[in-house]
Amino acid sequence: MKKNKISKNWINKQRRDVYVKQSIVEGYNSRAVYKLKEIDEKFKIFKNGNSIIDLGAAPGSWSQYVSKKVKHAKILSIDLLDFEKIEKIYQIKGDFTDDVSKKKIKDYYSSKVDVVMSDMAVNTTGNKNLDSINTSELCIEAMNFSKEVLKEDGKFISKIFMGSTFNEIIYESKKIFKENKVFKPAASRKDSKESFIICKFLR
Repeated sequence: MKKNKISKNWINKQRRDVYVKQSIVEGYNSRAVYKLKEIDEKFKIFKNGNSIIDLGAAPGSWSQYVSKKVKHAKILSIDLLDFEKIEKIYQIKGDFTDDVSKKKIKDYYSSKVDVVMSDMAVNTTGNKNLDSINTSELCIEAMNFSKEVLKEDGKFISKIFMGSTFNEIIYESKKIFKENKVFKPAASRKDSKESFIICKFLR
């Protein structure tokens, strides 16, 4: 009964959500695209000709955004889940942390890349603290991966949750990057602990 009530609440929230409606009108796979758009507008992330990796890309709205916004981009998207084919995107079904997937990614690019971005989060358990910890571990995995593939002046964007592991993420990011900012887009729901970390320039 409780699960049904939660599901109904989520459905009602989706129906009222202006970003959900806008994503449908503009042909994006999810409302998450507007978070990336805000991040890009504020921090000037993307330039024409960029090489970009989208980690945990499904359902694909972040990849859709860069494919439309960035001219002559070389974009790779990877996720454990299947998601619909997106024009001008090289898509991999796999885990970016395993050696097979890493080889596919590195083989696709002849050199280091400009941007690694991640909107990944774990499947929620209902325990917000545990979900925050698990998503933070994903963020750190993505950060360590970005260290392997980014150019010296590269950029890294990742979802984080404000919680007990926040300071650890900031600490790890400062070991890898020279510039680190935390930002909560207006498109992030007010009742969500979600924010994003934006990092630039490898140490």
